[in-house]
Amino acid sequence: MAKTFNIQDFFKRFPTDDSCLEHLMATRYGESLDCPKCDKHGRFARLKKLPAYSCPSCGHHIHPMAGTPFERSRTPLQKWFYAMYLFTTTRNGVSAKELQRQLGVTYKCAWRIGHEIRKYMGFVDGDAPLGGKPIVEVDEAFVGGHKKRGFGGKGKTVVFGMVEREGEIITRVVPGRHEFVLVPHILENVYPGTRIATDELRSYSKLPEEGYLHGTVNHSRKEYVRGPVHTNTIEGFWSWMKRQISGTHVWASKKHLPKYLAEMEYRFNLRKRPELMFELLLQAFPKP
Repeated sequence: MAKTFNIQDFFKRFPTDDSCLEHLMATRYGESLDCPKCDKHGRFARLKKLPAYSCPSCGHHIHPMAGTPFERSRTPLQKWFYAMYLFTTTRNGVSAKELQRQLGVTYKCAWRIGHEIRKYMGFVDGDAPLGGKPIVEVDEAFVGGHKKRGFGGKGKTVVFGMVEREGEIITRVVPGRHEFVLVPHILENVYPGTRIATDELRSYSKLPEEGYLHGTVNHSRKEYVRGPVHTNTIEGFWSWMKRQISGTHVWASKKHLPKYLAEMEYRFNLRKRPELMFELLLQAFPKP
């Protein structure tokens, strides 16, 4: 098992803003590169007064933070890196108030940092197709609003999820639970011929016509498992999602819910390799 990367390890690896900038430069451009302006190959020199590097031949500048979540940010780069560390070492996420306390920034700044990191986690995670041999569980959940379930609950947001047994999950915020809303997401993200397990919602009734092997359990009759058919995995994710929203964030608006879901997907999909959560964020910055 990989050694735990603790807070002392973090500050030893990234003691200053300069060390963070050096990491960005090496990750995105390499130790040496061809200058985009004069085409000469060499090692760029760090500028003293700017977070940038300069070509030794023509003086052309490269800004390692351009095209990353840190672009145009006045917040020290080390604080951004530390926020990413916090996001990847907590099971239930980090609230804006906690970021404010940990980073020593304003609430507005902490809120923006959190959402930029969530968007970045979604970018790194991506959406690989699901299914093939493993069974895919499909289900919907209601977030927010009044306690009454179903369409009668005012202000509720519908979240749709597809999870591969022992594999990854894909979620979407959707406008409803109708067939024409849900099935296109399945067609887009699940391999044809996959065995799909759902509850008795009629929106899924035509999945066999789309080339899927469809099995259902009838929750209204207290049926939760029928042989290999169940939705326990996706329902476990919904429970964890709701605990995280209510316990850590208290509330999440429909507008920003996709970003919170992207963070949860990232953490769920790497649940078996937690030591990679921080490292992947450090290595996956968009290439120039």
